[in-house]
Amino acid sequence: MAEHGAHLTTASALEDRPSIFEVVAQDSLMSAVRPALQHVAKVLAESNPDRYGFLWRWFDELYSLLDLLLQQHYLSTCSASFSENFYGLKRVPLRGARRLPHRLATIGLPQKQHWQSLCLLVLVPYLKTKLEKLVSRLREEDDYSIHPPSSSWKRFYRAFLAAYPFVNLAWEGWFLAQQLCYILGKARHHSPLLRLARVRLVRLTAEDLQALEKIPLAASVAQPPACSVKDQVKSAVKKTLGGLAFSLSTGLSIGVFFLQFLEWWYSSENQETIKSLTALPAPPPPLHHDTASPLLPKLKTICPLCRKIRANDTALSTSGFVFCYRCAYNYVRSHQRCPVTGYATELQHLVKLYMPEN
Repeated sequence: MAEHGAHLTTASALEDRPSIFEVVAQDSLMSAVRPALQHVAKVLAESNPDRYGFLWRWFDELYSLLDLLLQQHYLSTCSASFSENFYGLKRVPLRGARRLPHRLATIGLPQKQHWQSLCLLVLVPYLKTKLEKLVSRLREEDDYSIHPPSSSWKRFYRAFLAAYPFVNLAWEGWFLAQQLCYILGKARHHSPLLRLARVRLVRLTAEDLQALEKIPLAASVAQPPACSVKDQVKSAVKKTLGGLAFSLSTGLSIGVFFLQFLEWWYSSENQETIKSLTALPAPPPPLHHDTASPLLPKLKTICPLCRKIRANDTALSTSGFVFCYRCAYNYVRSHQRCPVTGYATELQHLVKLYMPEN
């Protein structure tokens, strides 16, 4: 039995194919980095909404931009994404793999495979995140009947919401089937995205590691003099982007170890210790940070936004203030903050209140 399952952890001598555990681990690496950065952006936005609120509102776009710079740097210098290089892997083109079996990672991918890999690494996760948020928002609108029942738009997005689970199931099933074929040795890719990019993953060789170690030295020694102002500007921009990508990659490498420490710290084995250390007193009530927000009405049954008697009372869990549902929904959807305190707020923070008289 052990002999039949040996291919799960060992690579072929001819292809040097990584095991399923390596490829799955590198896939999950970036999915752990994103929530950590998102939590940092949320904490900054809550601490100072006026200064750092844009980090929360435009987090997806800012993260995709940083991811684009990071993946471009690693694909150009290491023929791999950040997570693949972290686990000692590289990408090789399918068509050129037979003609160049010992292609160095520092050579980079062919231009076509390079741009295909970059788009699939950055664009697909961004579109998937946006689609999930759209589905969540449409479900929220459908549950609380934001649009009129006779609206043609409502019929369209109800059909979209009904079809989305099946589309998502087919997408996830495609990835699962590809991984099963990879485990059984029937496929050269563990992910359909690698197949679309026309590349496959292999382990870094000793020659690759030696070539990667020489990159910083070669960059510092080989600096041809710039002949014109245009060349100088190009050189300065290239150095700036390279330095930014290198700093980002170094910071993420350190952050990965920090995330592993946090996983250990918040494990079930340390829950009792954490509870004793985090037993802090309740914070004071929120203050009025936004000077441009509407003044609170004297009557407690009046909505601070529309200045009318509240209909379908809804509280914001981030601040505790109560509004009409439509008023709170439209304001939070447009500004992503509480209209009174300015605290960063999402649609999921709306809590409907059910009064006895209703």
